Amino acid sequence: MLRRNLIGIFLILLYAAVLYPQTFTASVKSTTVGLSDQFEVSFNFSGQDINGVKSFSAPAFKGFMILSGPNQSTSMQIINGAVSGSRSYSYYLQAQNAGKFTIGSAIIKYNDKTFSTQPITITVEKGSPKSSSPQQQQQSNSNVSQKDIADNLFILATADREKVDLGDQVTVTYKLYTRLGIASQMQVAKLPSYEGLWAEEISVPNNITFSTETYKGKQYRVGILKKVALFPSRAGELSVSPLVLDIPVQIQQKRKSNNNLFDDFFNDPFFNTVQKVNYNAKSNTIKLHVNPQPSQNIPKSYNGAVGNYTLTSQISSTSAKANDPVTLKINISGSGNIQLLNMPEITLPAGFDKYDPKTSEQINRTGRINGSKTFEYLIVPRSPGKKEIPPIQFSYYNPERKSYVTLSTPTYSIDVQPGTGGGSASGYTKEEIRLLGQDIKYIKTSNNDIARKGDTSLLGFGFWAAAILPLILLSGLIIWKRRTDKLAGNLQLMRYQRAQKIARARFKTAKTFMDANDQNGFYAEISQALFGYLEDKFHIPKAEMSLDRAVDELQSKNTDVELINNLKGCIEKCEYARFAPDADGATAMNDMYNDLTKVIIELEKSLSVKKNV
Repeated sequence: MLRRNLIGIFLILLYAAVLYPQTFTASVKSTTVGLSDQFEVSFNFSGQDINGVKSFSAPAFKGFMILSGPNQSTSMQIINGAVSGSRSYSYYLQAQNAGKFTIGSAIIKYNDKTFSTQPITITVEKGSPKSSSPQQQQQSNSNVSQKDIADNLFILATADREKVDLGDQVTVTYKLYTRLGIASQMQVAKLPSYEGLWAEEISVPNNITFSTETYKGKQYRVGILKKVALFPSRAGELSVSPLVLDIPVQIQQKRKSNNNLFDDFFNDPFFNTVQKVNYNAKSNTIKLHVNPQPSQNIPKSYNGAVGNYTLTSQISSTSAKANDPVTLKINISGSGNIQLLNMPEITLPAGFDKYDPKTSEQINRTGRINGSKTFEYLIVPRSPGKKEIPPIQFSYYNPERKSYVTLSTPTYSIDVQPGTGGGSASGYTKEEIRLLGQDIKYIKTSNNDIARKGDTSLLGFGFWAAAILPLILLSGLIIWKRRTDKLAGNLQLMRYQRAQKIARARFKTAKTFMDANDQNGFYAEISQALFGYLEDKFHIPKAEMSLDRAVDELQSKNTDVELINNLKGCIEKCEYARFAPDADGATAMNDMYNDLTKVIIELEKSLSVKKNV
């Protein structure tokens, strides 16, 4: 009986395997596309147990720009008690150059087996091919043209002023105007570039709140997508490129009318079917005229600050002993580009040591950028006497007054008393004091303070410490040398560990926001950390840094296209998350943290390999 049951189960499994074999295929609607066209490529896996799918690896997409993806969907069906299903991964792509390109094989792991798709060859023509793109096909099926959608849905970028002084703030606002329904979340297709402009994101609500406005005689639902404060870093004519969003629009389809009463009845909006059409909404380009600053009466202490500021200072003590540290704090507060403020020059009298300052800043990004920046200096008096710290000057350009303003701190007098070490070092410089500690200080003329010491055991603690300590140090040195040689023999491991250390250090602050479930702070910090990494890596000044500039640098170093696309995708997701936060914020932040860590690790490995070649 048991044998019959086993045979029956085996035949059922064999029948299911034959009826529902595992397949993994790649497909596109057309293998010929235009250079400016967007098209979809899908990778579909079907089989009996769809839950057995463990991992999916996409091809490199060399020669194509990834606009969105992977977009994942799953379907299940039950026929005669047998369960089968399919899972698809789709990408929207756009070619970068004309010619023939091959999309490589995608790989998927199913239970203990590995499946791969056949490569697809795509021919890219300079013009648009005769066959319409999926977006055009959707619009033709809906009897709605591109112009019809553009008249009823668009992005309008406005600047609070077109003429601005060098270094002064101009605020750009991106608004979505729509008279159509939006099916689901929007996707960022292209971020604006700010060449010649330093950009600071202004906080806006995570969820878009729509209000009603009249524009050119029509009423629209209007919502703020994005606000950014721009600070020009050079004079002349500057441009802000458009923001492009991929927006799924809901279009009503009307039935064809043949002057039939029944057809007219069903043309009522209640019975109209709704179709989703993907539409690329593109904002307008903004032109700015940047006026140079006056070239006359420029203060010596001017270092590029623009805005309206106040200067305060504080010293921890006006009386100290030699070699005791004193803290001097300088605080600059007001409105302007706080992040780019440089520390003012500080001059100390002879006999003082000065250390690099500790810098902290607080920036309010809710409207006009304002806040404060504090420089905390640690100074150490080395010689006794009455010392004076001269006033510290800070200059800035005030765009409202059209003039330069110089602020000064008060003069600080410090009474330095001799330290407990004895002996005066008055009149010596910092270098002479160091030599004095190594040279002959004083010649003793009496032996009153000389006393006989007790007998010292030859085999005391000092003897054994002197005998054993070198052996311990030598053993540690040998272990370190062996580990170094092992890493040197495994260059890949050494580069990976170095890259991982850099990535973790960059995103340390962002992780604190992630642990606190602060999405705004997390995405702002991780974006800033990533741009800071790229600035340092390619020696790009902050004011000239942009995504396009970083991509150009990577392309000039022949960096893998997939890696560049992954970098762009992560940056665009950070930007997108500001006005369309994920419902499961903790999971989204954790995924973004891990993805960007991997990107920096891969960039470090790639760039270090090319540097050594």
